[in-house]
Amino acid sequence: MLKMQDIITKKQLGRELNEDEIEYFVKGVTDGSIPDYQISALLMAIWFRGMTEEETITLTECMTDSGEINVLSSVIGKKVDKHSTGGVGDKVSLIIGPMVAAANKGVYVPKMAGRGLGFTGGTLDKLESCTGVNTEISAEEFESIVRELGFCIAGQSKRLAPADSKLSAIRDVTGTANCIPLIAASVMSKKLASGSDYIVLDVKCGSGSFCKTMRDAEELARLMVRIGAREKRKTIAIITDMSAPLGCAVGNSVELIEAIRVLEGRGDEELTELCITLAANMLYAANVADYETCTAIVEETLYDGSALKKLAELVKRLGGDERYIYDTSLFEESNVTAMLVAEKSGYISGIDAYEVGKAAAILGAGREKIGAEIDHTAGIILNKRIGDRIEEGEALATLQAKTLERAQSGMEHLFKAVTISDRKPEEKKIILRII
Repeated sequence: MLKMQDIITKKQLGRELNEDEIEYFVKGVTDGSIPDYQISALLMAIWFRGMTEEETITLTECMTDSGEINVLSSVIGKKVDKHSTGGVGDKVSLIIGPMVAAANKGVYVPKMAGRGLGFTGGTLDKLESCTGVNTEISAEEFESIVRELGFCIAGQSKRLAPADSKLSAIRDVTGTANCIPLIAASVMSKKLASGSDYIVLDVKCGSGSFCKTMRDAEELARLMVRIGAREKRKTIAIITDMSAPLGCAVGNSVELIEAIRVLEGRGDEELTELCITLAANMLYAANVADYETCTAIVEETLYDGSALKKLAELVKRLGGDERYIYDTSLFEESNVTAMLVAEKSGYISGIDAYEVGKAAAILGAGREKIGAEIDHTAGIILNKRIGDRIEEGEALATLQAKTLERAQSGMEHLFKAVTISDRKPEEKKIILRII
């Protein structure tokens, strides 16, 4: 008879868990028969000792089977899901979902997203900064929107990989979130359970992500691609830079506004480049055309207004006011606006994503615990990017908050994030590797 304490001890000794033991653990997590303290103990043992590839694949399969499978079976067509491993200023899903849907090539994007915790932002929080939007919809409504619009962004169905929901919540509060096997199993179990035919992964690398080094990012990317291949799902992993924030805005409404700018065809160049690359790979993975043609197709949706229209249609279907998408002046403004100015002249040589993310959370844009309220108007707008010249006294960034105290505290962290040097730094690419 299997006992949880024996499984914990076995992993603490660095030994490989077999299929029966992993299946017992996941079943106990799902039905609540294993207490949180024992779940935490095994997660910590895995964090220290790791898992073999076979263990990780077994864990992924058991988590996938913990709830309903192929919940999007009523959507007839090619279903492509995109997942980011999390970062600072990452509003990509708000952009590429509309782009792929607007391409009108029979490819559907069912995006089940999450909320922000700590220094990383949540796609649902950003979308809900538009008045009236409710992303907590039924599975039936989610499927209906995907069928009719070609994409949908909403909260994860509780019927989908429920073991992952429980494990993720415990990992967040036990310091075990940054464990490669657990990240891989979490990401891939949801994608496999949803019934997506093709998967495109945006694996972040740098200070503002779980993978701080290229080595870790490659390990995670290759592991998830192998899991996808094992389950007969075409999977592409794109490793991207997260040493600095993505784009110029970090927060909720400010990031949605920046996403709108990209969809208008006049957004940040680096962010636009990444979105085009990811969207093109989604069409390419679905065998729509060769990569160059797929790139041209998604680029066109930014300049003919069709992608922007798709986002407006989603906002309306989720109960929001679509006028916000066409007139961003309607978004609520923060009570306090503060400016961070440069103490010396030079070139911006570094903007640490982690510190910027912490600053944004302090301003009110993030939450320290699950379920906490956030300020949708709080955030940071970077006036300068890495490589830009700045003069003493010139504004580095604009901070938005509800109180002066929050603005001052956020400014202290933001000040530490920016490095000014005498020499212009070498240009760094946003796309680091494709696996």
